[in-house]
Amino acid sequence: MAEKKHINLIFIGHVDHGKSTTVGRLLYDSGAVSEQDLRKIEAEAKELGKASFVFAFVMDRLKEERKRGVTIDLAYKKFDGKKNSFTIIDAPGHKDFIKNMITGTSQADAAVLVVSAKEGIQPQTKEHAFLSQVMGIKQMVVAINKMDEVNYDKGKYEQLQKEMQKLLTTIGYKPEQLKFVPISAWKGDNIVKGKGSLDWWSGPQLMDVLDSLEAPPLPTDKPLRIPVQDVYTIKGIGTVPVGKVETGILKPNDKVIVMPGGKVGDVKSIEMHHQALPQAVPGDNIGFNIRGLGKEDIKKGDVVGHTTNPPTVADEFIAQIVVLNHPTAIPVNYTPVFHIHTAQLSCRITEIQKKLDPKTGQVLEENPKFIKTGDAAVVKVKPLKPVVVEEYSKFPQLGRFAIRDMGQTVAAGIIMKVTPKAA
Repeated sequence: MAEKKHINLIFIGHVDHGKSTTVGRLLYDSGAVSEQDLRKIEAEAKELGKASFVFAFVMDRLKEERKRGVTIDLAYKKFDGKKNSFTIIDAPGHKDFIKNMITGTSQADAAVLVVSAKEGIQPQTKEHAFLSQVMGIKQMVVAINKMDEVNYDKGKYEQLQKEMQKLLTTIGYKPEQLKFVPISAWKGDNIVKGKGSLDWWSGPQLMDVLDSLEAPPLPTDKPLRIPVQDVYTIKGIGTVPVGKVETGILKPNDKVIVMPGGKVGDVKSIEMHHQALPQAVPGDNIGFNIRGLGKEDIKKGDVVGHTTNPPTVADEFIAQIVVLNHPTAIPVNYTPVFHIHTAQLSCRITEIQKKLDPKTGQVLEENPKFIKTGDAAVVKVKPLKPVVVEEYSKFPQLGRFAIRDMGQTVAAGIIMKVTPKAA
């Protein structure tokens, strides 16, 4: 039996269109959540007078556990199809959605956009779709939910499917990147266990559609990039940085360079889960020891690469951003904190070059004085201290960022072009 391909899925869409119920139903019907777990949750839901939200509760329980910092039983978050295995990046509200999507450890390979057949396209439907496009999600499954609330009307489905197709191709999706499926998450129709009352539907169930998604190839052929998450000093070994290999391959005895500092050394050993590794590939969270490097030579936010292709240190960069949540407006020379891979630092927006329509990506205004919530824009950014960034098109993992200010994520974006610092 070939090993299943792994896909990170994010569920998005307007707030009441049934994302959580869809997720709960997938987890339960695929056997990832047991009858016993479901009964427990059901009892809690009834107590709170929310019996009909039982599936939504599955995910909400997770959110509560997250708030309290309890480690979550992984069965909740992972489920298996016939061909693929999936990890759900839950996207509850707007703010969490962005943080999870951009600064979360796993990046979404595909999105399931849940739209209610009853309410149709809503503002958040459009916004989440555009954000997915900006954030580089190439595969989009549109689940047209609540078919039971429109009496399984085929015409209603076809109408909404046309409108969604138009919306998504307008913002830049190609038809071959889109898949559509009618469902009733509440009844379980056309999810995992058969099409139920959707007897006119001859296409696949939601689970089959998810199984048809392509897992991204591991970027082993790209130059090595390891953003440093932590640095430990271990008795008898020395300095051990820890991080996730984003691209490339690391082997013992490799000559590496730590940027932006520029210190060079040889890799002595690589470990994962207390096992020595002959090599580390993208996705591996590793600890590694570099000969000749002290604690002062490497820190969180640095990026390790091979000396033959050092990570890029930016003098400035051009980015496309979306303003998600700013109480007033963002002017030129705004200097918030940027979260780029594992680095957090102040950066200045030195130019706002273009304001874009977030529904279509068309240019609305050249060189505006400021941008506000809901706007998309192309900006020039000057980091206030040396930092490694890469162009999104070459290294997506090092080319996305979130902008935080006043305790919240105010914007998110991707890096289009980097002007490197002179060596």
